[in-house]
Amino acid sequence: MNYYVVIPSYNEEAFISLTLQSLLDQTFMPSKIVVVNDNSTDRTSAIVSEFANKSTCISLVNKTSDTIHLPGSKVIQAFQTGLATLDSNYDFIVKADADLIFPTNYFETISNHFQSDENIGMAGGFAYIEKNGDYVLENLTDKDHIRGAFKAYRKETFQQIGGLKPAMGWDTVDELLCKFYNWKVVTDETLKVKHLKPTGANYNKAARYKQGEAFYSLGYGFVITAIASAKLAMMKKKPILFIDYMKGFWKAILSNEPLLVTDEQAKFIRNYRWKKMKGKLF
Repeated sequence: MNYYVVIPSYNEEAFISLTLQSLLDQTFMPSKIVVVNDNSTDRTSAIVSEFANKSTCISLVNKTSDTIHLPGSKVIQAFQTGLATLDSNYDFIVKADADLIFPTNYFETISNHFQSDENIGMAGGFAYIEKNGDYVLENLTDKDHIRGAFKAYRKETFQQIGGLKPAMGWDTVDELLCKFYNWKVVTDETLKVKHLKPTGANYNKAARYKQGEAFYSLGYGFVITAIASAKLAMMKKKPILFIDYMKGFWKAILSNEPLLVTDEQAKFIRNYRWKKMKGKLF
């Protein structure tokens, strides 16, 4: 299988070389790696250029956008900028962060998953962060969810779900739409990706409100949003975040913001979420 990797990056001079080297060390190499340098003020661009001069599969795209680092829109707009430079001669496309170290067999294993079942639409491993000298699971989501830091999509799936949405919640709506269109989402616990920077390290309070807005935009409704907000706040061990999430949800309602999904898809998503919750309870 042929695959491309797009890496949005912003001030990642401390990590980008480790990420790129781990991609070059893969037992199954990507055909193309595009790094989108989004308004960095450090040496990110220079470091990527050095790699590009040594490896023809790596290219650099410079983009200028708002310097405010909010989850969702900024990173996906950068991803789309990189995607626009690529052709469609790939079997699967990867959105990756610039602060990762992939195990050497990562994409060989991902490719094997896609080849083993034509109904698999997305595949990924698990994120591990450094803690007291060891790497431990970054336990922020259920184990059937692929982290936004490393998403691999079969081309047909990527096209059917309409690509990635430039909004907070993009890395949840993509999987829900996969299920809506009857694609399988596969996670592989043997694939341990080192996540070098904790999730949300650069996010401000406005970003926390965005999480609540994202629950609204997915069509969750009040009850599911309240449950999801409480669960996420507890997983992050910051119960006070529940208030920020709910404030963001109500802000979205009052602003009458459009959903990221159709009414039919929103209904499917609510039913799917309820089934998962009931399954855990009973």
